[in-house]
Amino acid sequence: MPTRATRHNTRHNTRRTAWATAFRPIAALLAGIFGCAGAASAAPPLVTFAVTSSWDGGYNGEIHIENRANSAIASWQLGFDNGPVISSLWNGTHMLDGVRHTVTNAGWNGLLAPGATVIVGFGGVGTLAQNVLNCVVSGLTAEVAYAVPGGGSGGGAQPAVEAKGPFWAPEDIDGDRMVGAADLAALLGMWGSEGEAGPLFSADVNRDGVVDAADLGQLLARWGALPDEKRIVGYWIEWGIYGRNYQPMDTPFEKLTHLNYAFAKINPDYTIAPFDTYAATDKNYPGDTWDQSLRGCYNQINNVHKRQHPHLKTLISIGGWTLSGLFSDAALTDSRRTIFADSCVEFLRTYGFDGIDIDWEYPCGGGLDANVARPEDKQNFTLLLAKIREKLNAAAKTDGRAYLLTVAVGAGLDKIANTEVDAYHEHLDWINVMSYDFFGAWDLAQTGHHAGFEWNPAAGESLTQRSYNARTAIDAFLAAGVPSGKIVPGLAFYGRAWSGVPFANNGLFQPASAIAPGTWDDWSSGLTGVNDFTQIEAFITTGGYARHWDPIAKAVWAYHPTQFGGHFISYEDAQSIGVKADYLREHDLGGFMFWEVTADRNETLLNTVVDELGGRR
Repeated sequence: MPTRATRHNTRHNTRRTAWATAFRPIAALLAGIFGCAGAASAAPPLVTFAVTSSWDGGYNGEIHIENRANSAIASWQLGFDNGPVISSLWNGTHMLDGVRHTVTNAGWNGLLAPGATVIVGFGGVGTLAQNVLNCVVSGLTAEVAYAVPGGGSGGGAQPAVEAKGPFWAPEDIDGDRMVGAADLAALLGMWGSEGEAGPLFSADVNRDGVVDAADLGQLLARWGALPDEKRIVGYWIEWGIYGRNYQPMDTPFEKLTHLNYAFAKINPDYTIAPFDTYAATDKNYPGDTWDQSLRGCYNQINNVHKRQHPHLKTLISIGGWTLSGLFSDAALTDSRRTIFADSCVEFLRTYGFDGIDIDWEYPCGGGLDANVARPEDKQNFTLLLAKIREKLNAAAKTDGRAYLLTVAVGAGLDKIANTEVDAYHEHLDWINVMSYDFFGAWDLAQTGHHAGFEWNPAAGESLTQRSYNARTAIDAFLAAGVPSGKIVPGLAFYGRAWSGVPFANNGLFQPASAIAPGTWDDWSSGLTGVNDFTQIEAFITTGGYARHWDPIAKAVWAYHPTQFGGHFISYEDAQSIGVKADYLREHDLGGFMFWEVTADRNETLLNTVVDELGGRR
């Protein structure tokens, strides 16, 4: 049987069309004639100062630190003279001594692997001064470049911000999702120039500053229709701006197709409203003014960053685990459903979101004990979605634009049975299936895979053990008649952990004695056993934690035999996502959703998703 890597390479190779095969020798010949460069050798670090948005008197910026050497840089620190006047900085700490700036890593992003780039965001005063001197990264003299909209980029650096989304292709110069004769003509027409006047995207396909044989070879190798676009839906948590210090400008918008903002609440009168008004509408960000009618994260995401990333659609997610208590009441009667749906329309118009995501956890029960639940929730869930769709369609005609309606639903067969999947899907653009949290430290009897793909009989023969896995869940939606393109499986960008786990079987399917500490535990949460993937990444690099693979469940876990008396963490990585991506392609599913963006600060898993779905990053 071919290995995962073999299948991956085969899959990508078969994407090349006969045109690409035919032109490859020609491209190679042209590359030889015109002297295209070969593989780059190790180089000094590259530090790029970029402007991502600007206004009268200030701007948002990013500092990209790229390690171009063959060895990692541990606990990086950046120093430079002159440069931007920095009013605030995130993803690191900043000190200024005279004209000397010192930027230090934030701890979680301290390791800079070979070929990796870390991004530090900042608020700038005035305009970006392109006068940086004596730039050093952890004792290594660095090259400096600038990326300023309208001003080009110096030092051979490419623009630091691409606003075209994960599925844009630079070879598709005219933007018609086909690399063909029109693109070739545009490239040849710009031969020898900088290529900035392409019909839609630059004819400088590889962005090296000139249209030449390298661009021609890259275009010919991509010849033909581009892969269908899949959805990459990322949940963005409102409370992340606090202890996590994850701000809107930290978000990799260019790698998402849809952003789900979590969460809005339901009022006692069955209308919806922002949950944390300070975070949502009041918090000041660089560029905000005292008399501005809307500030906060809503404004930053919908009015600042979405304008820079016009491919992106944003949805307000309503409910979630802690805010689903009033769904049953709101869905109970037609009049209440009408109030709720009208409120959804007003919310979108007021705050600039593109759609509604209903996250009712869960119809008929299974959520918090305090939630209201009724047997008739099963039918009322469908009726609520039908009413929202009716109101959104009417608003779309009036507003001259489309509005999205999606749901996030439980993946357990018991949760699926409490809804009318065969009926409610007709009202939706797609279904986000929460195919994670199958097992966790709420049950100490046995560790398990919280996002496993298939059942491993070694876990046990119970219905829960048999059915709580991603494949069983997605198969159930397909069997119910949901069009495959409407099914969006969920990925966990976090792990679930147990402590006090014995060494047998490296902790898998073993009893535990306690809940393990999580990444963001505090006095109010207590121990959660929830670890960000970024933290799990760091655990693996320490050497104390060993990564293990279950070839039957097709799931990954990490285990440390002495930490916390035996620390077992179930999580996702590139291999487990690859298995699910194979299944997605096999059934032509609609893409991937993930919870949540702050947990993957190095964007390791997100980059895997983009790569698997045929996108660019």
